Amino acid sequence: MTTVDDLIGLVRAYNPRTNEKLIRDAFSFGEEMHQGQFRHSGEPYFTHPVAVAAILAEQQMDDATIITALLHDTIEDTKASFSVVEKRFGRDIADLVDGVTKLTNLQLSSTQTKQAENFRKLFIAMSRDLRVTLVKLADRLHNMRTIKAMRPDKQGQKARETMDIYAPLAGRMGMQWMREELEDLAFRVLNPEARNSIIRRFITLQRETGDVVEKITADMRIELEKNDIRAEVTGRAKKPYSIWRKMQEKDQGFSRLSDIYGFRIITATEADCYRVLGAIHQRWRAVPGRFKDYISQPKSNGYRSLHTTVSGRDGKRVEVQIRTREMHEVAETGVAAHWSYKNGERVENRFAVDPVRWVTALSERLDESHDHDEFLEAVKLEMYQDQVFCFTPKGDVIKLPRGATPIDFAYAIHTRIGAACVGAKVDGLRVPLWTRLKNGQSVDIITAEGQTPQATWIDIAVTGRAKSAIRRSLREEDRERFIKLGRELARVAFENVGKKATTKALRTAAKTLGIEGEEDELLARLGSAETTSREVVLAIYPELAERKGEEIEEARAVIGLDIDQVHRRAPCCQPVPGERIVGITFRGQGVVVHAIDCAALADYEDQPERWVDLHWQEGTHKSVNTVTFDMTISNDAGVLGRICTLIGEQKANISDLTFVDRKPDFYRLFLDVDLRDVEHLHRVTTALEAETNVSSIIRHRDPQRAASVGEVSKA
Repeated sequence: MTTVDDLIGLVRAYNPRTNEKLIRDAFSFGEEMHQGQFRHSGEPYFTHPVAVAAILAEQQMDDATIITALLHDTIEDTKASFSVVEKRFGRDIADLVDGVTKLTNLQLSSTQTKQAENFRKLFIAMSRDLRVTLVKLADRLHNMRTIKAMRPDKQGQKARETMDIYAPLAGRMGMQWMREELEDLAFRVLNPEARNSIIRRFITLQRETGDVVEKITADMRIELEKNDIRAEVTGRAKKPYSIWRKMQEKDQGFSRLSDIYGFRIITATEADCYRVLGAIHQRWRAVPGRFKDYISQPKSNGYRSLHTTVSGRDGKRVEVQIRTREMHEVAETGVAAHWSYKNGERVENRFAVDPVRWVTALSERLDESHDHDEFLEAVKLEMYQDQVFCFTPKGDVIKLPRGATPIDFAYAIHTRIGAACVGAKVDGLRVPLWTRLKNGQSVDIITAEGQTPQATWIDIAVTGRAKSAIRRSLREEDRERFIKLGRELARVAFENVGKKATTKALRTAAKTLGIEGEEDELLARLGSAETTSREVVLAIYPELAERKGEEIEEARAVIGLDIDQVHRRAPCCQPVPGERIVGITFRGQGVVVHAIDCAALADYEDQPERWVDLHWQEGTHKSVNTVTFDMTISNDAGVLGRICTLIGEQKANISDLTFVDRKPDFYRLFLDVDLRDVEHLHRVTTALEAETNVSSIIRHRDPQRAASVGEVSKA
């Protein structure tokens, strides 16, 4: 295991002013907290946090991030708490450790709905402090390096999650080296045969052709010397997974895949980058369509470089990346370059993207809709795809994901332009709307008045912004037709059960079903078959689907009493089965049952010996639990009769009625209704709310009506 002195040595190499005492304290605290814990491999668990800290030290991260790595599992897996970490190491580090803990608990590869919500939480964590995500990525990297100790099924689960989420996330943050290693480690688990096959072919190729990388590197150095350009040249064979992916994308075998070697040339100045490009293109033939200028058009994560592919020695295609030393630091560490040190001082790399700005730029196009499919679609396109840069006729640059079409381009300019699009010209030539745009192309969108988005555009567009706008427009276009159809379906459904589909009834149903927009939105969903008429009817009259069971005697309704204790319901809160309850004992008089939130309980706070923990018997209770309603109704002929009929239809009984106020246009009254349980209460309330002549209805609770000690029922 890396010792504390080894770790401090790594940090001091780039930050001589490091707080050595605090790192030692964190090392000691973490080791103590994880004492007695072991990994699947049998190693002491603390070897893992130390390895994560070492990975981050190699990225020249600040002290707070290194210490967070050492402590990142303490709050989750040990007796340490947030307050303990805060007291010992400060609020900043405690917040970082807590952030990593919460990120660890996110199941990013879970169900669609939960995945969308957890991606939102991931973005929130990233926006608060990107160092939390950097620690989590380093944590995943070390876990993947040691994954062989896990069960095979767990290996597969972690590898798929790494390939789908963590590797692309590392790439989107500019940490290309980490993305490649994570992909390759996951590939080793998910498809070991393919990986071994590629490695064997590499060995055979090297045996047949010799060290191609060394030969081409030497050729490039000679060419640069001829042009009096000082630069560092390195080359390597691409990772097995990178080659496998190219084989799948191009549907080619290994023998036909040519650009399996990558070369990097690092220069002193930006001007030298373009001089190197000229020298390389003079010596070797450039492959058409494979040149990308990320210096003049950087990626949103700060990445800058010139990319070109040329036919090198023996006609082999080789990819060349050309960049300055500063650009290289950002390319290697991505947003982590924001925290980079030199000689103990934070040095601002002019190419490093400020993390706050970066996350904002990453999030700005994400659709705000609650539609989980649309949100995930937008997230994954924004985070995981490379970009292409296209131009408007005026020369403005529009950034789009790879595979974008003129429709995406139009919506990226403005939703109004996208909706009115009827065609497009690319580099002056008319093209179909499904054309895939390429880097550097000029796109001119043709619009027409009266044009509206077509349903087929959803399959053509690739950006979340375009897809969301198209779906929204199509919904609005069909909305009136669906509302009309939904109204007719509702009328028939309600008439089938002897009811009327009044505006208030539909609004009540919408509220019960949790549908925003009330009546029209409910009818639109009904007309488009998103909601069934049965669901709407049962939302107001659930008793139509009710099944009866054996009723529980009143004396057996409450569990938790002694065998000789008697009980009664408190008149102040009138608890009903299904609500949380507590009992208060009265000497010689038994127990009075209160709802757990009853205000009258405050009178007994200093008498805990009188409290009894109670709960209701499970099953069907008798309709003997009186609840008082405070109602305001229209002063019209027959209204009170209809209300009594409604309550009777819900199989409930009115035990008392008192008029509180009489006006020319309304009555206010207290209505006592005998009910079975909280579900029965909800049904009666919902049915009354749906009645047009009921202005308001609330459950009447009076904390002043303290429970009197009188006759009680035998328990």
